[in-house]
Amino acid sequence: MQPADISFTGSAVRTFGVEEELLILDEHTGRPAPLAPLALSDPVPADDDVSELTLELQQQQLEVISKPYSALEDLAAAIQGGRRQADRAAQQVGARVAALATSIHPTALRLAPDDRYARMRDLYGLALAEHLTCGFHIHVSIESPEEGVAVLDRIRVWLPILLALSTNSPYWNGVDTGYASYRYPLNLRWPTSGTYEAFGSVSSYETMIRARLNDGVILDEGMVYLDARLAQKHPTVEVRVCDVCLLSADAVLIAALTRALVEESARAWRAGEPAPVATAADLRAASWRASRYGLGGPLVNPVLGGLCESAEAVHLLIERVLPVLRDYDDEATVLRLLHQIERRGTGADYQRAMMHEGAAAVVTDAVERTQQDPLDYY
Repeated sequence: MQPADISFTGSAVRTFGVEEELLILDEHTGRPAPLAPLALSDPVPADDDVSELTLELQQQQLEVISKPYSALEDLAAAIQGGRRQADRAAQQVGARVAALATSIHPTALRLAPDDRYARMRDLYGLALAEHLTCGFHIHVSIESPEEGVAVLDRIRVWLPILLALSTNSPYWNGVDTGYASYRYPLNLRWPTSGTYEAFGSVSSYETMIRARLNDGVILDEGMVYLDARLAQKHPTVEVRVCDVCLLSADAVLIAALTRALVEESARAWRAGEPAPVATAADLRAASWRASRYGLGGPLVNPVLGGLCESAEAVHLLIERVLPVLRDYDDEATVLRLLHQIERRGTGADYQRAMMHEGAAAVVTDAVERTQQDPLDYY
């Protein structure tokens, strides 16, 4: 993603962009196919140059990277344009793309041709060799590393709710895992993934990175896979907790909530409001519940602790960011999209509903829904 191209104060609109990881599926079998290098060898025209297609960890994946935008409707168009572009690239080689966070079918994986990935395979062994998950990363512009760390400290109690909204990986190697997001616990195998303690300062954040480099458990700063982090190459906070969303409308909703959450947290920091008190262990438990149940069971109350209905947890998040949504003129769109996901469920709910017709039906449905225009939901 390109660096944010505007500077701002607390009253201006922050730019944001996204990265979506998609599965490449053989158009006949519906199984993940190692065709990403071939699909990218003959570039397809982009929709108004809104997105970039790149390789991901496995050759069964494509990553779509948007540019940064100020307006939510522009990002929505870019998300859908990137999905169309990825699908056109896949169709050139007899495949389609699907926004599924894990594969329904077992598959023999093939690592993308990259020296860094080869070194990761040497370091992580089977955890890397069998890793095939697709995430959704939201970048939101920040003014400084100091502001960024202050945001990280304040958004972390809300990240499990974003995960619950995104859940889209109930199946793994042909098995219903019982989880709404099995991608999330799979990713916890990485030594720097998941929840984190409040940092308090940029120096503390940098000390954490140096310690992991000195431990030899990561090869570089880019392998700090926390649920949220400072982006390595761009002036952004990068929220990484979410599954890739089956419906782009859900991706638009979560991106809007994430940007509002970052801005609200920055305002709270500037006003001298302390960061919420919660340990990484507390947040890990909250994230586990979100990954296990999605919106289909109680979540940890982000304000009071203990359990509450998922609708109440989501309401608390909306209540927290509502002033920003109004300032950014996103309130009406967010509430409409939220009503949709609360009525029909998440991607995990869609997948389980379709599984009554068989795995082939799940895949076919996922390919179609991946291309569904988010504007249909406005």
